[in-house]
Amino acid sequence: MFKKILASNPLIMLIFSAVVLSAPIWLAPFGANYPDLLQKFAIFGIFAVGYNILFGLTGYLSFGHATFLGIGSYTAVWSFKLLTMNILPAIVLAMIVSGLFAVVIGYLSLRRSGIYFSILTLAFAQMAYSLAYSVLTPITNGETGLQVSQQDPRVLDAMAGIAVTDGIPSTNLFGALIKSQGGYYGFYVAAVLLIIAFYISLKIFRSPFGMKLRAIKSNQTRMKYTGFNTKPYLLTAFVISGMYAGLAGGLLASIDPLAGAERMQWTASGEVVLMTILGGVGTLIGPLLGTTLIKYFENIFSALNDSELHSMFSFMPEGLQNIMVTVVSPFVGEGWHLTLGLVFMIVVIFLPGGIMQGLTHLFNFVKRLVGLGGSNKVIDNMAANDTPNNTLNKHKGEA
Repeated sequence: MFKKILASNPLIMLIFSAVVLSAPIWLAPFGANYPDLLQKFAIFGIFAVGYNILFGLTGYLSFGHATFLGIGSYTAVWSFKLLTMNILPAIVLAMIVSGLFAVVIGYLSLRRSGIYFSILTLAFAQMAYSLAYSVLTPITNGETGLQVSQQDPRVLDAMAGIAVTDGIPSTNLFGALIKSQGGYYGFYVAAVLLIIAFYISLKIFRSPFGMKLRAIKSNQTRMKYTGFNTKPYLLTAFVISGMYAGLAGGLLASIDPLAGAERMQWTASGEVVLMTILGGVGTLIGPLLGTTLIKYFENIFSALNDSELHSMFSFMPEGLQNIMVTVVSPFVGEGWHLTLGLVFMIVVIFLPGGIMQGLTHLFNFVKRLVGLGGSNKVIDNMAANDTPNNTLNKHKGEA
């Protein structure tokens, strides 16, 4: 039954859509159901899903994908300034412009592989950050950041008779405000785009194109010896991944119409790498789990202070309560990165396949428990066939 669900794209999409759209309900017990955080889950989920198409399928580790996130943001804000506050043209333009930059950067970077490819992408990212921060200030507004103003021309809005006479204009989708106060409309816009992005990723993973990318990851040299030209496939994967990042950047600007050079910093590129590795490289759901975990730590753990910790441990005797607060306090608030670092170390050491590997082990353990009265050999064989080594050997055979 479970295998039939995994083999059916419509069933996967139905379950995935239900989980995403009901996030405000099932995240409520964790205190993570407020709109701003839900929007981050969805937007950075798109970023991670797109990055996984490159890193997960081809094995090419890019340290510069934040470049396209920043380009998407700047493009979207310029669309708001020059054309309209409607987010649809902004998002489309963000993807197109990011894709064009990805063609150039990918063409140059993919001339090398391995660590040299990673260093090249990092160099391009730092160049883009420096240009945005200090050189191209007429376009990016430097360290202040690019933002909309009441005096912007907004040609399409002017032609439609839409004028802003008071305050800073707000982004909208055909008149419906994206950031309505206390509402979830912005989240659901991002959630629908996440569902579409996930569906495209699913189709890529299960297509002949995706199998070729897996074969390149397994043994690119063998494929070249057979006369197979891998460069067009790698460049296509790089451009698709860059367009995903541009979409995420455009959505960030749509939620908050501001673009700054900090979105191109190497730390932003490193964050998406952590999301993908933490969740599970090369898996469909893994990057989304990694995104959710990291953004939850960033927004929830970082907000905890000593008074809230005392409230959490109030059921304990005062002496033990003070000890617990002293022990836990370095790992929350400003020290939330320490918690994230420990989680990342534990996952990398004990679960090299990420959170998804842990969930696979848990699922196999449950199968064994359920199968105690039946054929254990069948279940053990199924569990063995799901291990990362067997999967890798299978892909090598296909290559």
